[in-house]
Amino acid sequence: MTLQLANFWARSASLLSLVRKAGYTHTLAGTRKTTPGFRLVEKYGMLIGGCDPHRYDLSTMTMLKDNHIWACQNSITRAVHAAKAVGGFSIKVEVECQSEEEAEEAIRAGADVVMLDNFSGEGVKVASRSLKERLRKGEGREFLIEVSGGLTEENVEGFVCDDVDIISTSSIHQGVKHVDFSLKIVH
Repeated sequence: MTLQLANFWARSASLLSLVRKAGYTHTLAGTRKTTPGFRLVEKYGMLIGGCDPHRYDLSTMTMLKDNHIWACQNSITRAVHAAKAVGGFSIKVEVECQSEEEAEEAIRAGADVVMLDNFSGEGVKVASRSLKERLRKGEGREFLIEVSGGLTEENVEGFVCDDVDIISTSSIHQGVKHVDFSLKIVH
């Protein structure tokens, strides 16, 4: 167990060092996708390596993905309002967004965090700058921007910019290449 912890600590510290050298001063986080039976060890390794462990489990924060949006008649606004209604004041709502337009709708609906998922490095920089300038500086809305999806030690520097609040990647704690799949609702 000690060796596994040291491995997660070392990976976390290494990736954090890499983004700090690239000028990133905000939060570097792991993801919820941990090795079965090792979540506590991996999350602790992230913490002592200087990274944020992100959500511990599904109850820590409500994350709305495409299936949740689809279940609310393809409306991000409806999905955010529904999540806020059942989650109460203490649970943050994050929306996984595939475009700047989706992120804007989520922010206007009251999402606490928008995740720019699977954007290119340049796409992240353009969208995050635009959202922060228009909705935070222009309208005074409070929200965080998270970037995730396909980030690795090799490419994470290309996503670094001051307008991104959180960079999250499973490469901190998933050393073995894995098959990335999801269970989509067929409609």
